[in-house]
This record gives sequence, C-alpha cells and structure tokens, in this order.
Amino acid sequence: MGERDRGPAATLDHVQVAMPPGGEDAARRFYAGLLGLAEIAKPDALQASGGVWFEPGVHLGVESSFWPAKKAHPGLRLADLDGVAARLEAAGADVEWDDRWPGVRRFYTHDPFGNRLELLADE
Repeated sequence: MGERDRGPAATLDHVQVAMPPGGEDAARRFYAGLLGLAEIAKPDALQASGGVWFEPGVHLGVESSFWPAKKAHPGLRLADLDGVAARLEAAGADVEWDDRWPGVRRFYTHDPFGNRLELLADE
C-alpha cells in the first residue's frame, strides 16, 4: 500500500485569524454579512478571551499587539464566488482576481483588519 493510499494523515479543523481587541462587530459584518459564513458560538470556557467563530472553521482571535497577515491567508471555497465578489466591491473592499491556477477561479481580498483572504471556486 502506497503512502497516498492510506488517506490524509490529518484534516483541517479550523484556522485562526487575528484581529485587534474590540473587532467582533466588524468581523461579523465582514465574515457573516459579506462572505456569508454562519457564526457559531464559542464554548463558554473560551468566551472571556473575546473573538468570534464562523463555519467552516474560521476563528477570529483577539491579539492585543495585532498586526495583519499580509501574505499568509486562509483559502475559502465558496458556492457563490461572483456574488461574494460583487458584495465585497459594493462595500468598498478590494477584489484582486488571480487566474494563475488552471481550473480554479479565485481572488484575494482583505478583511476589515487588513488580513489577506483567498476566495475560490472550481471553474
């Protein structure tokens, strides 16, 4: 049995994206309102640290000495890539299309805190 025949050694549970203190409402407007992700409740034991979580596994965590991620980024596959791009542009967010990956439509944008995001869909 080859290495690839055994399936993945791990699956991704979530990705944490940093935000400054007090950014929860802006995160909700962007990630839920513009991207269409559903907010999920944080476990009670983690509520005191702030932040907000979204499906599918995008956690926004508070960092007191926040610096946005300009290159590192999560990649989110979306069912309505064009609709999301239109909502982002209408809200004044940047939408930078990138056609270098054959068979994949994708663009980059930034959340309200300056973190880079890649949004993509199959052609």
